[in-house]
Amino acid sequence: MSKITEDIRREVLTRCEKSKQDMGFDIWDEHIKYVVENAISLAKEYGADVEIVELGALLHDIAKPSKYGPAEEHHIYGAEIAEQLLTELNYPKDKIEQVKNCVLNHRGSVNRPKDTIEEQCVADADVIAHFDCIPMLFSKAYGKLDLSISDGKEWVRQKLERDYNKLSERTRTKLQDRYNNIVNVLFIDK
Repeated sequence: MSKITEDIRREVLTRCEKSKQDMGFDIWDEHIKYVVENAISLAKEYGADVEIVELGALLHDIAKPSKYGPAEEHHIYGAEIAEQLLTELNYPKDKIEQVKNCVLNHRGSVNRPKDTIEEQCVADADVIAHFDCIPMLFSKAYGKLDLSISDGKEWVRQKLERDYNKLSERTRTKLQDRYNNIVNVLFIDK
């Protein structure tokens, strides 16, 4: 791990720790750490710049624990925060732009093109993280959204299906068996 990624990781962890009570969950332990792990793995497998991908993954949701801007625009505000933090750390401007694009383009629900393999790695890793922490989705369905048991189950099923369909074709093919296993275990009534 480079010094820049260590510094950014420390900053993200600090912000996540401070926001736990306000957010009602631990965004690091329930989401970001999975995104980082998956993004690094994809970057290595796909030949992407691992440092850019790791920084993009660390910073992809930074606006949420920073309580900066509305959550539905966290990708936009996150890119601003990423630029500020990386500039303060004297990170090269061309690399800052690459990291910002990873943050800006990570959301599958916002139809923005992923122009680089680094952007695709972060976007795919964000989706895969939902497969890694399915209880967080049920918690949202039943806690935050206050859905009934059957409606919550259906919401999670649809969320996972939407996420799976947002993956790049390469990653979707790679995860097809895992996705099918999740669906079969959780949603096939016996």
